[in-house]
Amino acid sequence: MTASRLRSGTALIAAVALWAPAQLASQTPRPCDVLFGRGDDAVLPPSADLYCLPLLAAPGVEGRAVVELNRPAGPFTVAVSPDGAHRYAPSLSLIDVPTPAGYEGMVAWVADPTLYPERRLGVVGEGTTRLPEIEMDKFLVLVTAEPDTSAQERAGRILFRAQSPSTRMQPADLYEFALGSLPGGGDRLSAGDPQEADPSAATGEHSGHDMGAMGGMHAERDPSGWVLPPMPEGVAMLPRMMTLRPVVGPMEPGALRDSGSPSALPARPHQIVRLDDGDVFDLEATVVERDIDGHTARMYAYNGQYPGPLIQVERGTEITVNFTNRIDHPTTVHWHGLRLDNASDGIPGVTQEPVAPGETFSYRLRFPDAGLYWYHPHMREDVTQDAGLYGNMLVRDAAGEGFGPAHREEMLVLDDLLVSEAGLVQWGRERATHGFMGRFGNRFLVNGTPGWDLDVDQGAVVRLFLTNVANTRTFNLSFVHEDSGEVAALKIVGSDIGTYQREERVSSIVISPAERYTAHARFDRPGRWFMVNRVRGIDHLFGSFFQESDTLGLVTVREEPATPASTTAGFDELRTFEAVDRDIESYRPHFDRPVDRALELVLETQQIPAFMQRLMTVDSAYFHPVEWSGTMPFMNWWSTDHQARWKIVEPSTGRANMDIRWDLEVGSIEKIRIRNRRESLHAMQHPIHFHGQRFLVLSVNGVPNDNLVWKDTVLIPVGATVDLLLESTNPGEWMAHCHIAEHLESGMMFGFGVH
Repeated sequence: MTASRLRSGTALIAAVALWAPAQLASQTPRPCDVLFGRGDDAVLPPSADLYCLPLLAAPGVEGRAVVELNRPAGPFTVAVSPDGAHRYAPSLSLIDVPTPAGYEGMVAWVADPTLYPERRLGVVGEGTTRLPEIEMDKFLVLVTAEPDTSAQERAGRILFRAQSPSTRMQPADLYEFALGSLPGGGDRLSAGDPQEADPSAATGEHSGHDMGAMGGMHAERDPSGWVLPPMPEGVAMLPRMMTLRPVVGPMEPGALRDSGSPSALPARPHQIVRLDDGDVFDLEATVVERDIDGHTARMYAYNGQYPGPLIQVERGTEITVNFTNRIDHPTTVHWHGLRLDNASDGIPGVTQEPVAPGETFSYRLRFPDAGLYWYHPHMREDVTQDAGLYGNMLVRDAAGEGFGPAHREEMLVLDDLLVSEAGLVQWGRERATHGFMGRFGNRFLVNGTPGWDLDVDQGAVVRLFLTNVANTRTFNLSFVHEDSGEVAALKIVGSDIGTYQREERVSSIVISPAERYTAHARFDRPGRWFMVNRVRGIDHLFGSFFQESDTLGLVTVREEPATPASTTAGFDELRTFEAVDRDIESYRPHFDRPVDRALELVLETQQIPAFMQRLMTVDSAYFHPVEWSGTMPFMNWWSTDHQARWKIVEPSTGRANMDIRWDLEVGSIEKIRIRNRRESLHAMQHPIHFHGQRFLVLSVNGVPNDNLVWKDTVLIPVGATVDLLLESTNPGEWMAHCHIAEHLESGMMFGFGVH
């Protein structure tokens, strides 16, 4: 397969160099290192053309100026505001830049590309200056010489200027637009498909719809048998794109069942199952019927419940789960995040054979760590997980510090479904669709339903156990008051495997597929608080950002004060979890050692229609750190692993995906560097999951994390470099992979042994 490698005219990083482990620096390289001659591509730096801005000097101005767009410190690998704007902590470096004669000094400014509004960032001088955060989609950075450096409005001479990388995202030109508007154009629509699209399928226009309200969607099935995916309201797509159809056939859950199989039963809400050491629990994957926006749909469920049963145990417990497969696909159960015995990890072809329909497999689970975990299939999870096979496990430490005081607890499982007015958009029968970006849904679910609500007293502190089970969507969650627009106070307490070293205040919660977070929210004002997902979508055709806001739930706060009042007041304290802090600090001697292993995340494409290739090439001038929503639904739906081959590559050997083999010693500590390359037709963020072990996220783009937690899944933003510290104490044969279901289906995984 031939890789599609694109280079922006402003790219600062060189082609991949010959690499040896000894060349990798102990510290994560920073975006501007290559520009300053502090390293080269061999050390896997972050993308300079996304996170490093060389400023253009005005005529006659001496020296150089560079802005590095750093990530603000925080618990997530990407920083955004509650309304979805990406947050950057810029630093400005001036090299050999004297203050021009007649001026008091130099000042940095940030402005909209139209130069209004404009905001003062501060006085700058020779060397490096940290500047206030920037929360803008497209912006300019200016450095001026000012007669009065205390002035709040720019009045002096412009010395340097630069545009943010996002300003490179522009509308496709007239030629490309016209090309994409043609109904045919001589392009094959699909890899290996000898037939052109049915011209009758191209309408030349589309109806928009509100992603939350579900109005105005395609109501009819295509002649190919597919329910057509809906278009986001107000987002344009070329008519030529609308003719694209997957080369695979449509498949619906339960369609492959024998005629003599039992009928699907109505699904019911999940139940809590508390298990003690030595208990045996029966779990079944079943076909169920659900009402989805007025349509009866066949889906899947564990024990007929949505989500599956919530399993609660204490740390140190061991149980047996007898799993029976009663759906129409062979499947397994993966117990995500548990450091369990390898034989029960649920990986087909590695730890077990697939469980055929009607067969049973026994899993022995042990729970050595407190934390929030979940279980799901590990075969065609693009279908089976998306259609309802998922459930949580909550492991408490009876003798530990717990999570701190709260008035109540809520388990929130976040998901989305792709729904049209004609019902669920089907999944690919022979292989996964949505190969480029993963399957974004448009109907948001909390605990398997399209609405979650809660009533609490004023000042209540609510502990939220959050799990993202969506195929591809990364959420940006906050609670917004209906009348005041106030954002509820939030603090992060824990993540995948236990608590952080200390609690930390956040304004929103960024959670990628397969991640879990434990957070506390305090609701100080009576009234209605909406749980919202607010992000910045991209209109790829017109090169613009737009606000997307979807309501997932409602918290109604009564006038009565919550009791005890001490819990309300105690929310302001940021507690340190002493045992966790001591445990993690014992690993600090490894933080600054050289990197042991490195990986790159890349995309190879092939057999893309010519009009799409050209449009995607224009679009690739800029990539957002996170693709928050599916605003190119037909292009994405059409693609399979024939067109999009996602790869984990080991630079030291050139091996990719399952050709990679790591052999680790039991008890070893491995420092791992992962870079997500942005040179592709469509770069994406990737949530990377390591089975059976735990790791610490040491740094992102060279910015160290100062508040750590044990993780099993980490989001790698586009163009970013992340350093991990992997503790390999659990023997067996394991996997690591991207947890976007369609990327995994395309082969984005590798194996490693711990012996």
